[in-house]
Amino acid sequence: MTAAATVPPSPLPDDRKALLTQLVEGLDGNSLWWLSGFAAGLAQGHPAPALAVIPGGQSAAQSSQNRLTVIYGSQTGNARGAAEQLVADAEATGLPVRLVRADVYPTRELANERLLYIVISTQGEGDPPDDAIGLVEFIAGKRAPKLPELKYAVLGLGDSSYAEFCGIARKLDTRLAELGATRLQPAGEADLDIDTVATPWRVQALADARANIAETAAPSPSNVTPLRHVSAYSAYSAYSAYSAQHPFAAELLSRQVISGRDFKGPAYAHYGVADKRVHHIELSLEGSGLHYEPGDALGIVHRNPQELVEAVLSATGLSGDADVTHDGHSRPLSQWLAEHRELTRISRPLLTSVAERSAHPELSRLLEPEHKAELTRVFDDHQLIDVLRRWPAEWSAQALLGTLRPAAHRLYSIASSRKRVGDEVHLTVDELRYDAHGSVHQGAASSFLAALEEGAQVPVFIEANERFRVPADGNRDIIMIGPGTGVAPFRAFVQERAEVGASGRNWLFFGARHFNTDFLYQTEWQDALRRKELQRLDLAFSRDQADKIYVQQRLRTRGRDLYDWLRNGAHLYVCGAISMGKDVHAALLDVVREHGGLDEDAAREYLTQLHTEGRYGRDVY
Repeated sequence: MTAAATVPPSPLPDDRKALLTQLVEGLDGNSLWWLSGFAAGLAQGHPAPALAVIPGGQSAAQSSQNRLTVIYGSQTGNARGAAEQLVADAEATGLPVRLVRADVYPTRELANERLLYIVISTQGEGDPPDDAIGLVEFIAGKRAPKLPELKYAVLGLGDSSYAEFCGIARKLDTRLAELGATRLQPAGEADLDIDTVATPWRVQALADARANIAETAAPSPSNVTPLRHVSAYSAYSAYSAYSAQHPFAAELLSRQVISGRDFKGPAYAHYGVADKRVHHIELSLEGSGLHYEPGDALGIVHRNPQELVEAVLSATGLSGDADVTHDGHSRPLSQWLAEHRELTRISRPLLTSVAERSAHPELSRLLEPEHKAELTRVFDDHQLIDVLRRWPAEWSAQALLGTLRPAAHRLYSIASSRKRVGDEVHLTVDELRYDAHGSVHQGAASSFLAALEEGAQVPVFIEANERFRVPADGNRDIIMIGPGTGVAPFRAFVQERAEVGASGRNWLFFGARHFNTDFLYQTEWQDALRRKELQRLDLAFSRDQADKIYVQQRLRTRGRDLYDWLRNGAHLYVCGAISMGKDVHAALLDVVREHGGLDEDAAREYLTQLHTEGRYGRDVY
């Protein structure tokens, strides 16, 4: 006979419970999933319960010796998805397990854990995802406890086009061992084709969990209630029929260039002549049932530009008409390259393969650990075509496909609020073309979008970002820092706050190169100021004067007011390039030190606390 699980008491009054029962009566599964997602969306911004509940009334902390804890840190959702899959598989086999996002994990519980799996991504040049900054700092710091009774495993997700591939996972794996914990299997290091590494890692992790929980006399599967902190994203993504694998065909309603049309960018002089344009793109989601909130991203499943496909075929001497069977599928090589392989971003495994085939000593030297700085520059300014031309080798179609990574979708910050635009979604897309090493470079997805005509179908899906949301409390002030196309989500934020009648103030810092060509959405911001939807606007145009001015300098100049806003409860947001995010963070540290009277360690702790409280959100890429 199955033991009854302890159910948390309902916080609803009796009359509301009766209405809820009446509402859900007779609904089918799809309707119930939709309703759960709707409720989860409303719950965003409110704190989740601190502890899960297990049979017999024990708290999650009390059950640490006979259950698995899975912690995830995720920036774009991939690590969260991998962690959720691990937990789902564990639950299916009857293992007691809880899933916790890194920023809500009580670090005091670490000393009592007996079985811990961490699934975490690495951002850019070796940074943790925003939701894991506090946990990573705690484990790396002096306050971390000794862990002689802990058994653990780490799964890292990353992008091998960066030199510090899965660097955070490696650091956590090493540090936990230093604290005395027992490593159950080597850290997994998954590239963009996540399942290649994540699937075998997960199989071993589940086998280890079964063995170790059995040793501590876990309850029988029939008596186990899953221990899950269900995120709002998990709930509202569950009922969506669309994903990167099954996107929705959105109609292109309009595409408009909103920057100088033929700007030649001196910032890219080291690459050659650049042609940079920014497009405002509007797509229809009518009939999709897709839901998004300001702060979410739109995934684009794109085709590679035909000129790039032809350049790769020319460099390798291969025929695009040749049928090639790979991964159980047979297609012409040109179709493989256009739709199923990554042709712009390079990776360390690619360079290793090219080095072996070309036997070129220069490339072999670059791959040695002591030449990391030079290798980083190759990642920064080389695309696949540069590598193939610079280090030529003999290729077969089969070998080329086996070397190239699967095509990866691209994510764009959404630049609209549904409360204002209805069944539409707007994007701000930076199209950059430049001549480097005799090659015309271009962003694959941005070029795909920029070439579309009105009425075209664009494969899309929603990628939620639950840590990048306007405050649930409309009385809170917000500070938005978004140079260039990083301003996109803040257009959505201002629209959303205006539509719901939020009384909190909105302050935007925007930066670009030139006022005349790069002031994105200029008239909209001016109108927002007139309508009191935007209270403050600070601008930094770096190339309009002899001395370059960036947003981080504006932050320091406005430091007194900035610190006062933060001290009075304002939420802070940053969106844009990773390098910009680092510079802005350094400027914020200076502001907090100077105007808060703090030393460097205290200033860092202050910003970390803002992260933990959900008052410092970053969307950097």
